[in-house]
Amino acid sequence: MHISRIAAVSVIAVALAGCQEQAPSEPAIRPVRAITVERNVQGAPVTLTGQVRAQDQANLSFRLDGRLLERRVNVGDLVQPGQVVGKLDPQIQQNSLRQSQAGLSSAQAQLTQARNAFRRQQELLKNGWTTNASFDQARQALDSAEAQVTSSRAQLRSAEETLSYTDLLADTAGTVTATGAEPGEVVRAGQMVVQVARQGGRDAVFDVPSRLIRTAPRDSVVAVSLAEDPSVTATGRVREVAPQADSTTRTFQVKVGLIDPPDAMRLGATVAGRIRLSPPEGVDVPASALTLSNGRPAVWVFDPRSQTVSLRSVEISLHEPSSVVISQGLAAGEVVVTAGAQVLRPGQKVRLLGGES
Repeated sequence: MHISRIAAVSVIAVALAGCQEQAPSEPAIRPVRAITVERNVQGAPVTLTGQVRAQDQANLSFRLDGRLLERRVNVGDLVQPGQVVGKLDPQIQQNSLRQSQAGLSSAQAQLTQARNAFRRQQELLKNGWTTNASFDQARQALDSAEAQVTSSRAQLRSAEETLSYTDLLADTAGTVTATGAEPGEVVRAGQMVVQVARQGGRDAVFDVPSRLIRTAPRDSVVAVSLAEDPSVTATGRVREVAPQADSTTRTFQVKVGLIDPPDAMRLGATVAGRIRLSPPEGVDVPASALTLSNGRPAVWVFDPRSQTVSLRSVEISLHEPSSVVISQGLAAGEVVVTAGAQVLRPGQKVRLLGGES
């Protein structure tokens, strides 16, 4: 009996010792890095490359088909209003003019004859030596001759105007920026023969992706500088955005009206344009803060009072390689873990390395 009691006491002591060894230990305090979330105050800067062009640019073309006899200007030449910049072979139009002149002369001769006949019939009728029918016939012949003269004069004016179309005139002062045909070529009506940049304002023209079109602020100021000499600068505002994307590049052409551009920003010069996008709605956090919870994006939020973290699901509006913009789930002033999040669990105590940054 005594030996049995001693054995029982030993078993109980061993069992108690085993229980003490298996008791759960206090979880370790994990060191982490974190940031205090702040509301975005400005958007990201964007730089695009473009070209200086005239605000008002005209394609000069003939109104009729023909063979280009001469082109009197080349790229870079200055033109003045009314200056002849090109000529078509006028042979066909000159023949039409001569035909119209001959037709008018014939109609005028017939009109003279009809007037004389009408006057004779008028005198004969007054003295009773002709009939009313003959008089009416002479009057109808006079009316017809007068109408024929009117028609011939209109045809002559049309032929003269058509002949004038064989001369291509500049409608305003400007600089030739391109040519579309050479002497000897047959050109069609409306085909560009000379392109003229009219004197006046200048644009910086850029091909802009659709994403930037959506996020760019309205009425933003664009800083423009020469690509070959960044010290030459100007500012401008968006003047025109193409309503449709280019079928090949899928970009939109944007024209920025330059405000008092320096002389060094010549037509055709390559420029760089810089704007700052509108800040996205939400808060910006490093991409390293992002994790997953039930297949959805989430972040670890630090509670300064309990010194613990909790996992919170969030909505992402913009994802960049180094940062993400969270539109829902976080508020400015909250502390988010950015390093060490992979080993955390809800309610775990943490220690911020170096304090909040």
